[in-house]
Amino acid sequence: MGLFDFFKKKENTVTEQQDLEKGLEKTKDSFFSKITKAVAGKSTVDDEVLDDLEEILVTSDVGVNTTLKIIKRIEERVAKDKYLNTTELNGILKEEIQGLLAENNSNDFHNFEYGNHKPYVIMVVGVNGVGKTTTIGKLAHKLKQAGSKVVIGAADTFRAAAVSQIQLWGERVGVRVVAQAMGSDPASVAYDTVKSAVSNGDDVVIIDTAGRLHNKVGLMNELTKIKNVMQKVIPNAPHEILLVLDASTGQNAIEQCKQFTQATDVNALALTKLDGTAKGGVVIGISDQFKIPVKYIGVGEAADQLQLFDRKAFVDSLFKDS
Repeated sequence: MGLFDFFKKKENTVTEQQDLEKGLEKTKDSFFSKITKAVAGKSTVDDEVLDDLEEILVTSDVGVNTTLKIIKRIEERVAKDKYLNTTELNGILKEEIQGLLAENNSNDFHNFEYGNHKPYVIMVVGVNGVGKTTTIGKLAHKLKQAGSKVVIGAADTFRAAAVSQIQLWGERVGVRVVAQAMGSDPASVAYDTVKSAVSNGDDVVIIDTAGRLHNKVGLMNELTKIKNVMQKVIPNAPHEILLVLDASTGQNAIEQCKQFTQATDVNALALTKLDGTAKGGVVIGISDQFKIPVKYIGVGEAADQLQLFDRKAFVDSLFKDS
């Protein structure tokens, strides 16, 4: 199985589904139990139920604007049908959330065509502490398992730990890492990585970048320089700019997404640490607010617990007992 076969995965395996359900357990327990309580003793969806649902969605970090959009759509369905039983609410809510995710192309990765992109270059961005290095290691592992030749560029040269952590992951999953001394020019590391990837016949290049949210102009200049030097070797690189966000930070993740999307052309998201938080609703809010597809989610510590995002499996897991 090659690179393109990996990205064509259409549905979760049994193990992946179990990992997903376990990873979303805290979010589901909080979210689902609140909805159950809100409709207890009521037969129809009225204004009070909708007000309670609005509060539940906001406190689950779905975000105010996305919440209001969902509530409006449910109100329209209530008005159209004249009567809506509370037993139907979960099913309708599932449909609306899946619909929002579909609008932002989340879960459409099996349809992506990579054409002649070899090597396929992924530039990974995100602040320190969100699980960026771990995500890179897990992604490299997934791709290697799928039969792809992968190389990682350790271009976060401002933090000694970042380079050593990437190198440890490289050793752990058996993937080559290109690195230079701490303090080296990140663009130089990126250039060396893509150049060696072409020479070595690698399928995928993953470039780590500095996880510092300094001023926006500085961040923009740094990422632009990295892109420009890579394009000297591979035109149109990077093909994917992957922003890694920590789901457990809730609204802070939304603010980080705002800053990075202003600094560079982010076209894919990875949400980490979903297994340790009840704030999984942020996945819905971020995808809707920024119109960027969620591509990967982290649902555990193990190397194989980074999953391609499956919107149906995600939403089904939130409502599993419904």
